[in-house]
Amino acid sequence: MRRYMNQARSERAPGFYAWCDEVDRFDAFAAALSALAYPGGLCNVRLSTRGVSEEMWRPEIPVDEVIAVTRPAFKAGSEVHVGLGSPWRWLGRYGLTLECYGEDYDRRWPSGPLGVGTYEWKGLYPYCLEMAIGSGVRSVEAEAAMISMHMEQDVEGILLGLCAPDAHVRVTTGACAAVFRWPAPVEACATYHADAATVARDLALSWMHLHDGDIVGRAARLPLSELVARVDAAPRGARVGVASHVERVGEHETLDLHASRSRSERPTRDDAVRRVPRALLPGDVEITREQVLQALLTPPDLLLEALEASALTDDAWRAVEPRARELIHEIIDEAETREGEPSYEVTVATGRHVRFIERHSPYHVRRLPNGGLLLATHPFRTLWPLWADALFLLGITS
Repeated sequence: MRRYMNQARSERAPGFYAWCDEVDRFDAFAAALSALAYPGGLCNVRLSTRGVSEEMWRPEIPVDEVIAVTRPAFKAGSEVHVGLGSPWRWLGRYGLTLECYGEDYDRRWPSGPLGVGTYEWKGLYPYCLEMAIGSGVRSVEAEAAMISMHMEQDVEGILLGLCAPDAHVRVTTGACAAVFRWPAPVEACATYHADAATVARDLALSWMHLHDGDIVGRAARLPLSELVARVDAAPRGARVGVASHVERVGEHETLDLHASRSRSERPTRDDAVRRVPRALLPGDVEITREQVLQALLTPPDLLLEALEASALTDDAWRAVEPRARELIHEIIDEAETREGEPSYEVTVATGRHVRFIERHSPYHVRRLPNGGLLLATHPFRTLWPLWADALFLLGITS
């Protein structure tokens, strides 16, 4: 089973990334911790600070105590990691790690000031499930859709718990992806914006990462006007390649790592991964400077409407969705009530399951009550097909 998952997509389980200003950073961390931790659960916390020899380590303490002991110790050069139990079904006792980095630490090792890690894929995507004997004829497609729906719901819940845990706006943007660093937003599986009208930032940040080599976790602090200026500063006719699937995103990430060690490509800025545009790989889709600028100049309402119109489910998904919802009720929601009843183990991580998810998992465009916006799909996919369809509907691409 595991080999299907590793072939299928990145060997790294999904990671969650968020950016907020330094003045709000610890409050954002504390709010996310309160939202993501299992009520009444215990946490393991580790805090270290550059230039300070002693490291803080507190095992199995409640959330309130985590916040109380780390707030006075957290400095610009600090990093704090909290292992926490969560209400997500398959994540286990310490299935999530919440991370927060001070400004000096983040500047030296830039990856975004806030993050959530999951230890392994099965924390969000179980390899096997128990099915009651007599539950009906199996359907790989319905099983895949069931897992996709459940996992996408978890991904959205964790990302919103990190970025928008309460009514206060601290985090301005965030993302989820199954790679080691915050990727180009159009190559992520989910992005969050505190202001729905700024969704075009995803395109601008992607251009800066793909063309100029900027580290997304650092560039995310820039206002939209500055992002537009950076795209406009690129040579006329410049173009970049967008990865067409998750596995390719991982290959590009590996190449960027090599570029950072190459004399000819090594970045001259500490907020970049390379000094040249990213190389095109087979299957990458090209987008031009002019197309990105046209999208950035499109009225936000039109852009949002195009994204919403592009987030339609296909026929294959609609055909199995009713049965998938029944399976969620039978296998997941009623699992505890069936304890002791005859059952058998079902493998839900085969190549057929994975391929169905890759090809048919839907896109969600959610306008949030706080005025924010969430774009999301399953981590086996990227947001690029959604963006590509929206740009086509607007007449920007052909």
